[in-house]
Amino acid sequence: MGLSVASIGECMLELSGSGGDSWHMGFAGDTFNTLWTMRALLPAPAATDYVSAFGDDPFSVGQRGFMAEHGIGTAKSPVIPGARPGLYAITLSGAERSFTYWRSDAAARQLASDPAALAGSLAGRALAYFSGITLAILEPDARKFLFDALKKARAAGTLIAFDPNYRPRLWESDSAARETFSEALALTDIALPTFPDEQALYGDASMEATAKRMAEAGVGEIVVKDGAEPALLFGKGSGRMLPAVPTKAIDTTAAGDSFNGSYLAARLLGDEPATAVTRAHRVASAVVQVRGALAPFEVLQTAFAD
Repeated sequence: MGLSVASIGECMLELSGSGGDSWHMGFAGDTFNTLWTMRALLPAPAATDYVSAFGDDPFSVGQRGFMAEHGIGTAKSPVIPGARPGLYAITLSGAERSFTYWRSDAAARQLASDPAALAGSLAGRALAYFSGITLAILEPDARKFLFDALKKARAAGTLIAFDPNYRPRLWESDSAARETFSEALALTDIALPTFPDEQALYGDASMEATAKRMAEAGVGEIVVKDGAEPALLFGKGSGRMLPAVPTKAIDTTAAGDSFNGSYLAARLLGDEPATAVTRAHRVASAVVQVRGALAPFEVLQTAFAD
């Protein structure tokens, strides 16, 4: 199996403020941000595909063109006539960000509309990555199609990585999120949760509680993130805290996503988990010094190599 990765979810139009009434438009979304980082850090011949669904409007055409320009494919992702991408705007208070979304009819909600194409998009991958947001935007039947495709890929040797990335407003209830995440964790090899999210959903008292719960669900490799605090690397029944890199943040957008992408890239390149966490911390510390979700490739590459 060659070095080929797929990331599954929703890439949106991103509006980021540049002062006053001026806004910059880009493309971003949690799983896309992670794939962007992997694309920057993996060797050029590695295949990196974003698995979603796209519209046929000018913004969607621009979105696919942007991906192609940066070496990111879309595999067998469907193009839905008349559909369009979701949109979100970032507002900052200091370095902390908040988001306003317009996504109820986004094309990405139909990413599992063709189960055979979805399975084909994941076939033969070294790694497939998805998140709780990927699951939240799908209807129950579509989630089943996605889980079936992931199970098939995993049975054929694909590593499955998952970040629960819990966002309460996307779920009809906490219990629905917990039930869905349980299904996801049952087919996950590498879990990359964020502790405050897990604490909010499960009431976990500590990062160790989060890691042990996921290990009991069958996940063999777990990295629990906590912003600028140390991350917990957990596997084979024991954990190790690994410190973050102190930095002055300008914009924390996509810090966790870039951590995930760096960690996964390092593991695919043969790094041991502890080395991968250290590299991921360095990349995340560089990303928070750049405005917007997508740091330039050279920023990511320099931090990863240091």
